[in-house]
Amino acid sequence: MPTPLADDARLGELWVMDARGGNARELTHNEAEEQQPELSPDNSQILFIAETNEKFEPYYNPNLFVMPRAGGTARPLLNDFQYAIDQASWAPDGKSIFAVANMGVHSEIFQIDLASRRAKQLTDGRHYIPPSWSIVADAGKMVFQFDEPTRFGEVWTLAVPDGRDGPVASPVRVTGAFDTLDTAFALPRQEKVSWKSGDGTTIEGLLFYPIDYVAGRRYPLVVQMHGGPAESDKFGAGPGLLLSYFPALTGKGYAVFRPNYRGSTGYGNVFYRDVVGGYFRNMHIDVLAGVDYLIKQGIADPDKLVMMGWSAGGHLTNKLITVTTRFKAASAGAGVADWTSMYAQSDTRANRTLLFGGTPWQKNAPIAMFWNNSPLKDAANAKTPTLFFVGESDVRVPLAQSIEMYRALKSNGVPTHLYVAPREGHLWAELRHQIFKANTELAWFERYALGRTTYVPEQAPGDGR
Repeated sequence: MPTPLADDARLGELWVMDARGGNARELTHNEAEEQQPELSPDNSQILFIAETNEKFEPYYNPNLFVMPRAGGTARPLLNDFQYAIDQASWAPDGKSIFAVANMGVHSEIFQIDLASRRAKQLTDGRHYIPPSWSIVADAGKMVFQFDEPTRFGEVWTLAVPDGRDGPVASPVRVTGAFDTLDTAFALPRQEKVSWKSGDGTTIEGLLFYPIDYVAGRRYPLVVQMHGGPAESDKFGAGPGLLLSYFPALTGKGYAVFRPNYRGSTGYGNVFYRDVVGGYFRNMHIDVLAGVDYLIKQGIADPDKLVMMGWSAGGHLTNKLITVTTRFKAASAGAGVADWTSMYAQSDTRANRTLLFGGTPWQKNAPIAMFWNNSPLKDAANAKTPTLFFVGESDVRVPLAQSIEMYRALKSNGVPTHLYVAPREGHLWAELRHQIFKANTELAWFERYALGRTTYVPEQAPGDGR
């Protein structure tokens, strides 16, 4: 990278040099960030992951590239791969590459043959593979974690296959850290659900059932929207457990719905790039169609709907409160109000230049595109009691954005409150702040969705002594 600025990561290039640092040579020259570079076992080729296509145009699902170590053209190994590559590494014999692919609500390990460029799926299950996967060549095994509905990160191994056709060995679990998790705690049932959006596109997501679920009975529904939007919610606990706290919600009688709306990774590039040239084109419609599906299935109570989201999920929450009054309560964390002011305030702009077709200050600036996709534009329509949370030191979606939405709702008489966490950046790290957020949201949801004011907050460790 030429600078430590987050927005300049795309300007970094791939280099090779001697082990002592001599004979350095630049191999790439583009505006894509090359990630996880690795030399082949015979030192003749380099693999890397980049969020681009074969023309090195920006904003595509992460793809796998291979290029000669001596220099030359980097080419995608899988030109039309439907999924997103999260991690990759050479097979010990150098004839194939193993990769972890994001497949929407789950991630799996694939083997890609270098000669035929065919991808073979090696694992299949209701799990997410965190970024700790690696290949131990001397042992002939891969080692990784599976984040599963009742085991939030056990260690597994898988024998490295030789690439020939035939049965694939099954993964072997080697730890039992979560052996008693589902007996010591009431964990919700997790299920993949899919539905048709307004234009007929199939969307999928996850449903977490209330602990006391009885078929045929309707339950209050919490819609949780992931960040990114270049992410996807998957089976298991996920990396944001303390901010989403789904076990507490399902334990209190809520169903939790996590839609992988358009813009999410793992569903192909057309799905992923839906936000290019119009950020809120379909994602809010996808979410509402999913809620309609759960109501039609007799699971969600249409009179007890609430929603919450962080970062891009916060953007989407802000959008939804301006287009519908169906939700009884909402919580937006680190969400955008005005894309025009956000452009100048945030530490990242490169992708937004693409999403909105330019900058707000260029000649003939696409101001209408920025403004028409800004929740603030339609804030007068908002009637949903809404909480706003933001970190004092957030440079990604700065404090000013939450202030703008809060002041708009406050001046229009909508019940609202803004909470600013000291010392926190874009993702809150302090346990006391995370517990405060959960308590505040739970009390808000109880009051406005369930008509109760009796919520008793949980205490953070060390409080109340």
